Amino acid sequence: METALPLSRPPISATAFWDVDVNMIDFDKRSLFVMEKVANYGTWDDFIQLVRFYGTERFRREIVKAAYLKKDVINFLCVIYNLSPQDFICYTRRQSQNLPWTY
Repeated sequence: METALPLSRPPISATAFWDVDVNMIDFDKRSLFVMEKVANYGTWDDFIQLVRFYGTERFRREIVKAAYLKKDVINFLCVIYNLSPQDFICYTRRQSQNLPWTY
């Protein structure tokens, strides 16, 4: 009986990677880029496959460093991983920006 070899990339759709060639991405070296894209634009199945591929702890440890996450994605990740919005770099950066007044 053969043992399964570790995957070089998770079995995810190209939905989140509409602007790049998914076959050219190094999923180990560019893990934060992949996590950010799938969290923001991927399907639910893509998200599940990505967490299985990287592991829960690695995903939790790296996703807080993302440069941009949608507000609803941050809220979802806070619930799933028992985090607060302030744990996310993109959230604290967004809060520190002075936005112009809207009339």
